[in-house]
Amino acid sequence: MNKPEYLELELPAEQLKALHDEAAELFYDFLQAAMPPQGGLLVIGCSTSEILGGQIGQNGCRRLGEVLAQAALAEAESYGLTAAAQCCEHLNRALVMEKAAALSRGLNIVSAVPKPHAGGSFAAAFYQQLQDPVLVEKATADCGLDIGQTLIGMHLRHVAVPLRLPQKMLGQAVITAAATRPPLIGGERAEYK
Repeated sequence: MNKPEYLELELPAEQLKALHDEAAELFYDFLQAAMPPQGGLLVIGCSTSEILGGQIGQNGCRRLGEVLAQAALAEAESYGLTAAAQCCEHLNRALVMEKAAALSRGLNIVSAVPKPHAGGSFAAAFYQQLQDPVLVEKATADCGLDIGQTLIGMHLRHVAVPLRLPQKMLGQAVITAAATRPPLIGGERAEYK
């Protein structure tokens, strides 16, 4: 079975600006709802193909990846968070993040550089915008935002809590958001904070 050819889409400047602004609002609303701890880890999976109404991995947009990565990184920085972008299945859903953050968390760094055709437009743009980017095999994030059903759950802490955001879609991509919490252990005699 032959895979369909990957198409690179171009968007008008007005549409890029509108999607950037919509994404910035989404990231803001998400972080308000998730309330991650200062210095926490945020994982973002994003399919530019799905945002534009296509099938994941089939018709991405490099420039859209760039403006979405800018919005994500700016919002994460304003909350004092480390942001990580999930690559697509061609790179085994590895995460792009700053090397210092990966080392401080003891994460396993892997050798690859995401590109739009292997990693995804968002992850490739995210990689380009970091000072010292690396890919890590996996992590346990405090919260996550999934734009376009990219399946970020493997990178969340054990107990994920779904968040209902005002914005259900970015373009034509479905939004799924989660915070995490510590597991409740001990049964009926335990006391929880």
